[in-house]
Amino acid sequence: MKHALSLPKIAGISIYIHWTFAILIAWIIFSNLRAGLDAVHIGWSILFVLSLFVCVTLHELGHALAAKRYGIKTTDITLYPIGGVARLEKMPENPKHELVVALAGPLVNVVIMLLLLPVIFGFAWPENEEAQRTFVIDQSSFLPMLGVVNVWLALFNLIPAFPMDGGRVLRALLSMQLNRVKATEVAATIGQIIAIGFVFAGFYLNPFLIFIGLFIILGARTEAEMVKSQSFLQGYTARDAVMTNYQALDRNQSVGDAVRLLLDGEAKNFLVNEEGRPYGVLNRDHIIRGIQTAGESAPIHTVADTNLLYTDIAMPLQEVMLKFQQSKQTIILVQDRGELVGIIDLDNISELIMVNAARGRTT
Repeated sequence: MKHALSLPKIAGISIYIHWTFAILIAWIIFSNLRAGLDAVHIGWSILFVLSLFVCVTLHELGHALAAKRYGIKTTDITLYPIGGVARLEKMPENPKHELVVALAGPLVNVVIMLLLLPVIFGFAWPENEEAQRTFVIDQSSFLPMLGVVNVWLALFNLIPAFPMDGGRVLRALLSMQLNRVKATEVAATIGQIIAIGFVFAGFYLNPFLIFIGLFIILGARTEAEMVKSQSFLQGYTARDAVMTNYQALDRNQSVGDAVRLLLDGEAKNFLVNEEGRPYGVLNRDHIIRGIQTAGESAPIHTVADTNLLYTDIAMPLQEVMLKFQQSKQTIILVQDRGELVGIIDLDNISELIMVNAARGRTT
């Protein structure tokens, strides 16, 4: 993953720390220095944040391992300053399975809190307002605070709004009575109403609540649109979206030839052949990059992507869409009994979705 530090894999899952995490550490150091704290207290604050993100990683691993139980792989886990993201291949469509996967993350935080319960109760928490204002993380408060924050992590993630776990819990419960599209729409609407409350509260309490509210609104809308789009593909296979009339280039043609083909029509993705056999794929980004780095006289094979992705013509189109999301490819080659019969790109799938949306086709 670009712009991220790779950590050792856990249970076969790649773990990354996004570069923006450094901004969080810098902000902690700056705010502590401004508060007049010494190097020892700054060190404890940094260690606390790093420990907190270990808990966040364990939270995401909870989701990943629960999903693995149902045969769903996790591509990777990435840690950002605002939290972690486990990239699952897909969410389980069985409501009971989705409920387990969604609850697995917060459950990890609850377990951590229970393990730290003795130190939480044994710590002398400040009672007066002045002591609370000057409260800092040090050797004695480190573990009690870590336990308390894990409680808040669990509660925050259980807010019934996408993209939090609580939104998926709510959708799973609704899906036991409604179809998945309707359940998602209802859960997204509830989440957006809660988000509006966060935005209004942010003006009076804490501006950060405004950010959380906007984050929820966007997440809810994205989830609802994604599930609705997937529903339009229900029952279709690669056969329904395959393009048998497509543009192809030879690997020895020039980047300039690709430019002319790009400008001459609506196609943005091209198959590259070698002696009539698939060699690679070329998209608009490859062509532009080729012009900038190699020039228009350079042969296409110097800029083409040779990682070809195949699918069978009978594969459900929802699974083909999943392949696109996982691979980041722009073309998938379609085979029928081992023979190439055409290609599929995201534009063609999008057009099929738009046609079905116009027909009012949902499941």
